[in-house]
Parts: sequence; structure tokens; C-alpha cells
Amino acid sequence: MTSYDFNADWTVGPQVSVFNKLMGPSAAQPVTLPHDALISQERSASHRGGGAFFPSAAFEYRKTVEVPAEWRDRAVWLRFDGVYRDAVVFVNDALAGHCANGYVPFDIDVSPFLRYGQENAIRVEARTHDDSRWYAGAGIYRDVVLEVRDLIHIEPGTAHISATDIDDDRAVVDARTTVVNRTNETRTVRARLTVTDRDGVVVASADDPVTVIAGGSIAVRSRGFLESPHRWDIDDPYLYRATVELVDDDVVIGEETTDLGIRTLQLDPRRGLRLNGKTVKLRGTCLHHDNGILGTACFADTEMRKIRLLKEAGFTAVRSAHNMMSTAMLRACDRLGMIVMDEVYDVWTVQKSSFDSSVNFLESWRHDVSAMVRRDRNHASVVFYSIGNEIPETGNAHGGRISREMADLIRELDPARYVTNGINGFVSVLDDVIALMASGAFGGGAEQKESGGVNDVMSSSADGMNQLNRSELVTAKTEESFAALDVAGLNYGDARYAMDAERFPNRVIVGSETYPGRIGSNWPLVQELPHVIGDFTWTGWDYLGEVGIGRPRWEGEDLRLEAAYPWLTAWCGDIDITGRRRPASYFREIVFGLRTDPYITVRNPLTRERTQLTGTWSWADAESTWSWDVEDGAAMTVEVYAPGDEVELWIGDRSLGRRPSGRAVDFTASFEVPFGAEDLTAVSYAEGVETGRSTLRAVRGEAAVRIRPEQTSTALAPGALLFVPIEIQDDAGTVVTHVDRTIEVSVSGAAELLAFGSARPDNGEGFSSDAHRSFGGRVLAVLRPTGVGSITVEARAAGLGIDSIELEVTA
Repeated sequence: MTSYDFNADWTVGPQVSVFNKLMGPSAAQPVTLPHDALISQERSASHRGGGAFFPSAAFEYRKTVEVPAEWRDRAVWLRFDGVYRDAVVFVNDALAGHCANGYVPFDIDVSPFLRYGQENAIRVEARTHDDSRWYAGAGIYRDVVLEVRDLIHIEPGTAHISATDIDDDRAVVDARTTVVNRTNETRTVRARLTVTDRDGVVVASADDPVTVIAGGSIAVRSRGFLESPHRWDIDDPYLYRATVELVDDDVVIGEETTDLGIRTLQLDPRRGLRLNGKTVKLRGTCLHHDNGILGTACFADTEMRKIRLLKEAGFTAVRSAHNMMSTAMLRACDRLGMIVMDEVYDVWTVQKSSFDSSVNFLESWRHDVSAMVRRDRNHASVVFYSIGNEIPETGNAHGGRISREMADLIRELDPARYVTNGINGFVSVLDDVIALMASGAFGGGAEQKESGGVNDVMSSSADGMNQLNRSELVTAKTEESFAALDVAGLNYGDARYAMDAERFPNRVIVGSETYPGRIGSNWPLVQELPHVIGDFTWTGWDYLGEVGIGRPRWEGEDLRLEAAYPWLTAWCGDIDITGRRRPASYFREIVFGLRTDPYITVRNPLTRERTQLTGTWSWADAESTWSWDVEDGAAMTVEVYAPGDEVELWIGDRSLGRRPSGRAVDFTASFEVPFGAEDLTAVSYAEGVETGRSTLRAVRGEAAVRIRPEQTSTALAPGALLFVPIEIQDDAGTVVTHVDRTIEVSVSGAAELLAFGSARPDNGEGFSSDAHRSFGGRVLAVLRPTGVGSITVEARAAGLGIDSIELEVTA
């Protein structure tokens, strides 16, 4: 088998009907995949806030490829990792395949449609509408590969290589494939399994004959034995390399290769989740699939960077929200040691958006679930399959039946992992809730109904949500849906953690989605209760769409969930869309017990006098900066997150005294401080002993543009990118957050500027130009290598000078 990167030399333009083509060809532009066709479209207040005010649209991708005559005796496949959505693939204007789900990887045998020894036209149509509750993007946003296989080959998607029967002395490597014979004669080949360690040394192997009748297929199983296996773990993600080859007369005619992580899993309500025999509590986050200023375009380096930064922030697990992860993300989790809960659906049969996948759920769910499991079961990081998110049907008998059918299919395909479902008790009894709302429950009556929407109610009162979740109504209506699962996923249901230990003693629970502001009270519960295995906050990384759900709310303001145009992001992530950690991230790190130094934040002086309402997805209107556009001596509120029981704050060489830090839940000490040019230093104490200190530096000297690349070189490879933050800094390198300017960037040499922008949540600018206004003194440029050689990056802003830097692309 030969694989070809099929991402280059495409064009994209609007998809129009055959009749409209009579008016002339539509405008098309050259692109290299992965590509999000929607992110460059014009936003408008007339579009949905859930979709970040982007329009509905349909797109057409085209590519011409020369097909050699010798491929006539081969099987040629196109492998798409994801096309959003309702992908229709044509080869030479003949329909070759279709995939409705925008997140499902799919393979198309294009052999019957090819013209050998000639140029061939590939056309892919994709569209997006009101079909998602967040920004979904559009187009061929994940990788495409062209595979040329022998007529006797391993059927795409059937390879399953895993380690079973594991102990300290040895592990059994079990390789299962389906071999297809498309010739007109019965053939015998050999299936050869080879496992190598990190150094390339063969540590297990098998070699077996396989006979396949003409035009038929056969399931093949090979087993090898590996001595003293090195376990894959969160802190030591060791991976072997496993390959199954088909060999005919000593010639390799096909192969499948995958990373192999060897680990054991155990689960029970008394010892929780055990990985390699050791109980682990999952420090988790939910994660949408977009990549900020790149839109939904998915690259190997975006996924690797995202998982690396999330791990550095203290997370050990991610839940895909609410769709199948990319293959690139799964590989990153394998290699960096991140536990995965991969989720297949946000809707089943009950509609949440006007054009969502509920309309074809009954016809497609077996295909979608099978595609997810057949791919995921080769990834050591995947521990859970989630069959849904906040599905209303989980509160009735038919939903319980569907839950069992989906769970059983998953267990049939992969009995080694666990099935869960993010069940929200509020949503499961939604019809009853609507009646309660009409009677004035949740603080509202007619006023609440005017604010409209399920998420509006959810955002108004976390305590009200908990009161409902612990009710007998929710208990009874969700019992069967929970019974179908290995792990009960509770969305915003922490009130059930303790009570379910008595009511359902065999139930293992995970906080599959939780409010960020409740981590101080939730995490002690996770640690204390053995049947609760982790917490997945909403959310670890900010995302496009569901605009403004995490914005600060003020007394007297409209409490509706989403903000008005031009809001762009949800603004509820621990990390913003450019990859910078926000204050909530450091607070969480302290709660997790991973940080000993205090963390200093300063309330926004423009809002410090206003009463901030207790939000559900919001955080304090504060930043870790001593750079503000206020007069010297202005009153400022400084809040210090600290792991000890007391905090002392110094301004220059003057102590403002010690304050309790509320170690039990809020881990925060508050001080009133006059603004000035002296640094702030916080010192934390536990029982009188210093545990750590940190300093917030004041701005000194002139501000200037500074380029601060995350790396200075990269190898030329599919999915390679360079991330180049640009900041407005003083002479000492302190970011001048109160000075924002339009920054212009130019890139020359062996790379192109792929995207440029800031993390501003109410951003009205796009990300496809070479100029963008900074936010908090920062912007991010993303570069894609175009060849081997040097790159020159230059940045400038009016009154802030020019900076330049050299980067390198290696072979």
C-alpha cells in the first residue's frame, strides 16, 4: 500500500446548482487542506450567535489528479478524516460517496470511477446551516489521504491492534484485520505482525498464512507475545509501534501501522478508575473542535499544541464536545498522555437546531458509532466512549432503549473500554421543567420565558440546577439510561455525587460537564468519594460560537445566555483561543494541588464598583496585570489565588498585611491597593510557613512591538505549523496590556501567513488579513511552511516601532 498526502492543490468556491452554472463559473480560490471555508465569510448580526454570527453556506472543493495507467490493477481509496457537513464526493462527475455526519472519518473506494492514464477530477461538496449549537465551520477541515492498495489488501478501517492479558512479565499483542481479495483467483498470502519499541527493536512478532477466495474476504487474527511491557500512563505515555503486513512471495503488498500503548483499566465504585492498577482522579475538561483564529481547520501541530498546553495547565483528561475527535487530536493524546472521552453525538431524535442530525439519526447512528469505535480502539488514550450530550430522550423509556442498543454495539466492537453519556437531569425532564417555568420556578415566570431557552435557565442559577438534579423526578426518569452505562456521566449534577452512593451503590460517576466556578467545591468531592472518578469543566479552551456565555454578568443587565454581535467567542475557557492561560486556569491549578506559588489578579477598574452576579460559566472580571489606563493612586482591587491559609501582599517594599485565603473553597485573598509604578508581590503561608511567592511587575520605559515565537524552527511535514505570538512590551519584557494597537505583520521566505488575530471575545475583525488590533497587548500569527529554508517575520505598529525575527524550516 502506498499513501499520498492529498491536501495540496485544491480550489474552493461557492457550491451552486447545475442551472446556476449556466450563468458562468463561480469564483474559486486555491487552497491547501485542511481548510475551513466558513471562517473567512462575512459575519452579520442577522445570523445566529450560537454559530458566532457566521452565515449558512455551501462550498465546492475541486482537485485534478493524474492517475497512472498501472493503477488499473490496484484498489484506490480516498480517506477523509472529516468534512463538515453532508459531504458528497464526485469523481469525474460520478457520485462516489456521501457522509452526512460532519465529524465521521470515512473511506471511499474511487477505483470504479477513475480514468487510468488520464487526468481525473475530484469534487467534494459540503455545507453548513443551523445544524450545530456552536461554531462548526465548513468544508474539508481535516486531512485527506489517497491510498493505493494491492487487489489483495486489508480493508480500510478494519485493523484493530491491541494488547491483552497484560501483567508485569508479558503482554499478548492481538492484531485483527479483514483481508479482501479482489482478484479472480483464490490466493494465499502471509499476515506478518511486527511490534517495535521506541528504539526500533523488534519486541514481538507473528507470521501466519492466509487464504482468501476470489472475490471474497476473511477475518485474520495474529498474536504476538511481548516480554516485560513498558506501560502507557498519563505521566509516561510510552508507545510501541505495531505493523501488520500482507506478504506475497516475500514482497510486502500492504500494511497497516499504528502506535500501541499497553495499559490496564479497571473500574468499580469502591476504587474508582484504575490505570495500571493505580486509582486516578481525572482532572478533565470539555473541548470543542475549533482552533480559534484558524477556524475549524485541524492540523497535527494545532492538536499537539493544544494538548501540550492543557497538560501544562494541569489537565489529564479531555472530553470531545460534542462530536468525534480528529485523528490528529487522538494521536496527540496518545503521545502526550491525555485520557480521552470521545463523544459521538449532541442530538439523537429530538431536534436542538433547525437542521441538525436528528433527522437521520435512526438511519445513521450504527454507521457513525461503528466508525468512531473502529478508529478509537487503536488509541491508548481513549478510555471512554460517550454516546451523547444532554439528550432529552434519556428521561424516557425509549431513550433508555436507545442507550442500551448504542452501548451494546460499542461493547461488541470494543469490550475493553467504558461507555458513558453526558446526562443532564434538567434536560432529561425538560417537559416537566417547562411546566415549572410557566409556574414561576427558576426565578422567573413570564420574565424568564422572555429571556427564552434552556441554556438561559441553566446559566441563571447553579443552585437551582442542583436542586432539580437531586429531585426524585430526575432520579426516576433517568434510571434506565444510567443503567445502560459503565460510567454515569453527570452534566452539572454534582448534587447527586454523594446521594447516588447510597441510592445506587453500583453506580460509578464522572462529572462529565461542570461549571468552572464550582471547581473549589467539586474537586474535594471528587477526591473524597471513591465512586466519583473525575471532573470535566466547561471549558478548558475558549471556542468560537455560543458567544459570550462566560462573559461577566452585572446586576440590572439582561441575563440572556448569548451576547450580541460582534461577540465571537464563548469566553469561558481557562485558556483563550490563542493559547494563553487566563486567571481561572491558575485558580484551578491551585485547587488541584499542583501550584505552590500564589497568583495575582487585578479587578478591572471600570467594573470594580458594579455588582457582578454569580455566573455559571463566567469568571471574575480580572486579569493578572499591573498595566492599567488609570491615574496613579486610583483605587484597585487585587485578588490573590493562593494554596495556603494566608496571603501577604507587598507594594514595592511596603507590606499591606496578611489576609486569609479561604483555603477550603475559594482560595482567594482580597486587598484594596492604590495604583502606582511599584511592583506587587504576594507571599502565601500555610500555618505560618511561606509556601510560595510571585510578583506582578509594573510597566517601565517605552512600549514597543516584540515578536516572541514559540519555536524558532520546524521540520517540513504534513500538519506542521509555526506559532508566533507578538506582544506590546516595555523594556523589561512586561506586556503592556492597556495599550492596544493595530499590528501589521509580514512573512517572507519558506512559509505563508495562515491566520493572524487576537483572543478578543467581542472581536469584529477577521483572521485572514496581515493587520489586526491587539487584545491585552497581544496577537498571534500562525505560519504554514511552504518549503525548506529561512523565514523572515516582521511586525510593526504606529508609534511602537518594528521588530523582526528569522525562523527556519528544515528537511
